[in-house]
Amino acid sequence: MGEKTEKLLSILKLQPVVPVLIIEDVASAVPLARALVAGGLRAIEITMRTPAALDAIRAVANEVEGAHVGAGTILNAAHFAAAEEAGSTFIVSPGTTQELLDAARNSDVPLLPGAATPSEVMALREEGYQVLKFFPAEQAGGADYLKSLSSPLAGTIFCPTGGITLKIAPDYLKLPNVVCVGGSWVAPKDLVAKGDWAGITALAAEAFALKG
Repeated sequence: MGEKTEKLLSILKLQPVVPVLIIEDVASAVPLARALVAGGLRAIEITMRTPAALDAIRAVANEVEGAHVGAGTILNAAHFAAAEEAGSTFIVSPGTTQELLDAARNSDVPLLPGAATPSEVMALREEGYQVLKFFPAEQAGGADYLKSLSSPLAGTIFCPTGGITLKIAPDYLKLPNVVCVGGSWVAPKDLVAKGDWAGITALAAEAFALKG
């Protein structure tokens, strides 16, 4: 587990914000990813919430230099295998099941599993996981809640995702147990629809400059 943890951390430490994308049209995937990379956000999560997701992951993996594309909303072993085959360099899940843990154990691609309670965190620690997704961050208690976990669950590092905005991201990034945050605000639907890649690059650069 140590080698995969280091691989995952090397990706998450590239930037303070990991874009969480829902891609409806695969044609937008490559220019969108290039715009994000141009703004400094090289680690990109494409969620498996649309029929275009796998093709979008494959396109970004093959065509966008400097991008580390991951797959999000992975719910089962079949999702995991499909995302890995498409070229994902990391896998993100909103929660965890034994099926998913088994799939991750048999893969070289690191898993960022979701957890929202101390019991879920402890169970994942027993499985050897040190880096977790805290989801849904704002709805589950926000930065104050996550801060309260830093002492009793010392050694666990989180990527909070869910309801986080540019304004409140620094509240998370200043915490000792946070490596980065996930956010969708860097790729607004209206800018994607208009193909305003320069606007998205500007938002990405603003997010890249965030400090805790």
